[in-house]
Amino acid sequence: MRLAGGARARVAHALGLDPAQAWFDYAGLNHLGWLRGIHVGGQDHLPRLLADAGALTSFEEGKMFGADWLHTLGAIPNEYLQYYYFTREAVAVAQNVTKTRGAVLADQQDRFYDAVRRDPGSALSIWESARLERETTYGAESREMAGIATRDENDLESGGYEKVALALMRAIAHDERTTLILNVRNRSTLSILDADAVVEVPCVVDSAGARPVVIDQLPEHASGLVCGVKAVDRAVIEAAVGGSRATALKALALHPLVDSVNVARRLLDGYQSRIPDLAYLRT
Repeated sequence: MRLAGGARARVAHALGLDPAQAWFDYAGLNHLGWLRGIHVGGQDHLPRLLADAGALTSFEEGKMFGADWLHTLGAIPNEYLQYYYFTREAVAVAQNVTKTRGAVLADQQDRFYDAVRRDPGSALSIWESARLERETTYGAESREMAGIATRDENDLESGGYEKVALALMRAIAHDERTTLILNVRNRSTLSILDADAVVEVPCVVDSAGARPVVIDQLPEHASGLVCGVKAVDRAVIEAAVGGSRATALKALALHPLVDSVNVARRLLDGYQSRIPDLAYLRT
């Protein structure tokens, strides 16, 4: 739901719009979606943004993807799509980092808990410091690819997933009808996926829960990527439940970011050698 938080506000502000007054047409999967429209007063303002290179590159996603590519797509992709659109560059940057993002966060959390144990009365301020560090370093590899030195100060404020979660709970608890971009059961929202697939789309929320809104279907280039990644997700689940190493290998090999079955095999061997809990993947 990353675009559901700060990025959505960044796009609206680039257009001089109040994000609270806008309807965002967004569709895809978690970390794999596209903003296709920003509607205020019955008018879609996204074409105006796409036609203005200066405004389009005034926020983080615009700088990451570049005005020309966004104009070609006719949409604003979720930032994680940089890995799919600029795969070679992403691999080159990742090969030069000393620690993966997961290792960085694990170390940070260990330092946070150690500090709190030493000074429990300062837990909140210690957490705020840790959160700021986390936000400052978030997406560092993606910014390096795009030549972005640092994050905008406004992007370091808290207010991403937690605000969406609180808004969801409030709408349900108080029956306050609102619209949020959420991960929900597809039902018939995206025709390329079955009813039980989890999708990320605008939803109307009230005391009856979250209901996806019928939206325009994805273009072919986006549909192909969504279906491919969803097939990988399901293969991962099948491997995890059934303990099948062959299925786990298939999941890795079919992922759009893995360019060879041999690479997938090396990845799986590496995971199993470093994570003893994966020894159950045998058949």
